[in-house]
Amino acid sequence: MDTNQIADGLIQYLMLVGLLTFHEFGHAWAAMKCGDDTAKMMGRVSLNPIVHIDPVGTVLLPLVMIFVPGAGKFLIGWAKPVPVNINNLRHKNRDDIIVTMAGPAMNVILAAGLMGLAKIGVLAHSEQMVDVCIQAAALSLLLCFFNLIPIPPLDGSHVLRVVTGMTWETYLRFAQFGFIAVILVLQIPFVRDALHFATLGTLGLMAWIFHV
Repeated sequence: MDTNQIADGLIQYLMLVGLLTFHEFGHAWAAMKCGDDTAKMMGRVSLNPIVHIDPVGTVLLPLVMIFVPGAGKFLIGWAKPVPVNINNLRHKNRDDIIVTMAGPAMNVILAAGLMGLAKIGVLAHSEQMVDVCIQAAALSLLLCFFNLIPIPPLDGSHVLRVVTGMTWETYLRFAQFGFIAVILVLQIPFVRDALHFATLGTLGLMAWIFHV
């Protein structure tokens, strides 16, 4: 791996950490607005990446995917889940879904903002700015769809719990093996292809909207 590849890998990693930080901030902010200040008391309503870092999802897995040849075709990861006391939410099931979807929604908003910056780059004839913004927007959308997979600790698992009426006891037992399940599911070609399709399709739509 040459110097340029290392530099590109580090840029991708910094993008990922930044996007994960905003994702978790979205969860924490939504929880606070829905009546639960647990995340606020633990310092998680913050854009400081350090408070959101998960050893596996933010450090180990992404760095392996970036720097180990053949480890992965794309970059994904997750941050430390935001603590939410569901008993403090004003409307438990509804607000649980709102808090859960705030993270992926933040990624969509960021992707739209990044495509807007890419448009400015087009107008300024800055190819490098356009490339970086599009790359970051694609990663943000990938994180959005990745987090919708219904396996703990990913956001889709919370939606599945509410929709199916699963008890918290059952969910927590299932969550004990969540990290392993996520890694195994990512080895399934259909899952990876579906993530690519959703990401590139949404990115293409945004590019059409912004005329990038």
